Amino acid sequence: MTLSCAAVLFDLDGTLLDHDAASDAAVAATVLARGDLPGIDPERIVRWWRELETSAMDRYLAGEVTFQEQRRLRVTGLAERCGLGRWSDEQADAWFVRYLAWYEAEWRAYPDALPALRSLADRPERLQLGVVTNGDADQQRRKIARTGLADWLPHVTTSSQVGAAKPDPAIFRTACADLGLPLERVVYVGDRLGTDAEAATEAGLRGVWLDRHGSRPSGALTVPRVEGLDELPGVITDHFSAGGEAAHRA
Repeated sequence: MTLSCAAVLFDLDGTLLDHDAASDAAVAATVLARGDLPGIDPERIVRWWRELETSAMDRYLAGEVTFQEQRRLRVTGLAERCGLGRWSDEQADAWFVRYLAWYEAEWRAYPDALPALRSLADRPERLQLGVVTNGDADQQRRKIARTGLADWLPHVTTSSQVGAAKPDPAIFRTACADLGLPLERVVYVGDRLGTDAEAATEAGLRGVWLDRHGSRPSGALTVPRVEGLDELPGVITDHFSAGGEAAHRA
C-alpha cells in the first residue's frame, strides 16, 4: 500500500511566481530608462538577460561566486553585449538597484497558484504546505509575502539557509526533516523536470512536474506531469492516496 501524502512543497520562481514575466519587464524598463540604446531590439536584450541570469545563477549555486557577484556578472555581461564597455562594480550595483525596483514591482503569482493552495489546504487530510527554493532567503520570503501567498506557505526552505541547492538531495531532505515527515509522504512540485521533479523523486520525495509550456517530451516520464496547478489536487488523489498509485499522466 502507498503511504498517503502528508505535505506538498513547491518550487517558487516559475511555479508559484511568474519570475520570467517580472524579469523581462524589469530589464526592458531599466534599459529603456537609459535612453541611449535605440538600435538594439528589446527582445534581444531580454534574451541576453535570461542567458546571463542562468549562467550567473549556476555559478552562484555551485558556490563559485557570491549572491552579489552573480548580480554584477549579469549586469556587466549585459553592458558588454550592448556595446557599453566594461563596467565597474559600482556601475553594475547602481544599475541593478534600478532593475530590482522594477522587478519587485512586477512580482505576480500565477493565477492558478492561490486557488490550488486553497484547495490543498481544504483537504480533509490537512496537508502541510511550503516552499523549497534556490536563492537568497530574504528575497524569496519577500516574494511569497508580496504575492499574498505567505499565509498558505508557512514552511520555507532556501538554498542560502541550507547551504545546498536543488538538485542536491540535501535541500529536499532538510525541508522534510523540518516538517517532521518521512520523505515518501511529501510531494514536491516544480516547473523544471530535472532540477525539481526528478531530483525530488531521486531524493526520496514524490516529484510532480509542472509543465506550464506544454513541452511534452518524447521520452517516458518517471514522474506525474501537470500543465497547471489546478490539476494538482487530482494528481495527489490519483497518484499519492493511501489506496495506491495510478499510472503517470504523460
